Amino acid sequence: MADEGGTDGQAEEFEYFFSGNVKYNDEPLEGVRISVSGRGFEAETETDENGQWRLGVPEKEAYEVSLDEDTLPEGVVVEDGQSTVDAEFGLTKNKAVNFFLGEGQRVTTNYAAQVLIRVVNGLNFGLLLALAAIGLSLIFGTTGLSNFAHAEMITFGALMMLTFSTTLGVPVWLAIIIAIVLSAGLGWGLDAVIWKPLRKRGVALIPLMIVSIGLSLALRYTYQFFYGGSTRQLPGATLPREIQLGPILLSWIDVVSMATSVVVLLGVAYFLLRTRIGKATRAVSDNAPLAAASGIDVDRVIRIVWVLGAALAGLSGILWAYFRPGVSWDMGFQILLLIFAAVTLGGLGTAFGALVGSLIVGLFIEVSTLWLPSDMKYVGALLVLILVLLFRPQGILGRRERIG
Repeated sequence: MADEGGTDGQAEEFEYFFSGNVKYNDEPLEGVRISVSGRGFEAETETDENGQWRLGVPEKEAYEVSLDEDTLPEGVVVEDGQSTVDAEFGLTKNKAVNFFLGEGQRVTTNYAAQVLIRVVNGLNFGLLLALAAIGLSLIFGTTGLSNFAHAEMITFGALMMLTFSTTLGVPVWLAIIIAIVLSAGLGWGLDAVIWKPLRKRGVALIPLMIVSIGLSLALRYTYQFFYGGSTRQLPGATLPREIQLGPILLSWIDVVSMATSVVVLLGVAYFLLRTRIGKATRAVSDNAPLAAASGIDVDRVIRIVWVLGAALAGLSGILWAYFRPGVSWDMGFQILLLIFAAVTLGGLGTAFGALVGSLIVGLFIEVSTLWLPSDMKYVGALLVLILVLLFRPQGILGRRERIG
């Protein structure tokens, strides 16, 4: 039996962890014993002065989380059968289990509050998914390439953030800027060294897609070679959720993540709709030969799209590392299918379609856990994709293509 304290350092020896709060009439309870058991593993800890606790577990499985009623203050009890909760992980590697107590009862979250909580989590996930999906959609729209190495561009941003913030001790804000700039540089380099020469040779789209799959595998295992297979945390990734809006508990990381996503997405929209380069990008996406005939430098536009798409992917990787939370060598690959689903759902090659598709996927994944087991929610998201495409093959904001 493992005995862990409530500190982050002790729990971070594991990749997955449970955390939560114990409160009595909205007042935190200190010294309440919490235990987690399942799959032959058992550990316990006590709540700190803020009523918070945290326990790491070795596997992403279902566990029993129990509150020891003997450690509660006098007069505070839990209804029969309510001191033990069956808990399992969802999309992230952190699962919150809270015990909110009152005199003689355990206050549970009503159904409407649960829906609201999951909607907020879904928006958070959908927004960071949109950052990656828009970059992938722009690349597809201007080049026709389904870039499977986009997942590794996402991972690259998180790894650079980890390197500069944790390993080199650079301030977090500066590490984020450096990581995004290096991600943009990666996009520029990949286009200059690989994709532009292949375009000049007239290589067809299917061989290009196969090249992207090979590049994805090469980059992914290069990351594993240099960074190892463990999951590491970024600074501030385990901040407590101390911002309460009704039934919703958010950390400052959640608030900053959503605000950053919204601001950046608005900036991308302004770029595409109001700037000359943005209008040229949309022109190349609509019809590259016609855009070239009208005097647009198509190669320059494609190079800018690669730089922009890689920078957005790098930022998405940083936010994904905070949302999970944790940085690992294959973290981008874990959401690649969802990104492709979002792009296809919204409409291939349309940036705004990718945004809409990402929000739908993010919301459905989180809200569907009210009815579906957590392991089935990805299947549900793909089922929605199939149903939409059956009735609207071009996607939500895509345009019908005339054949012949």
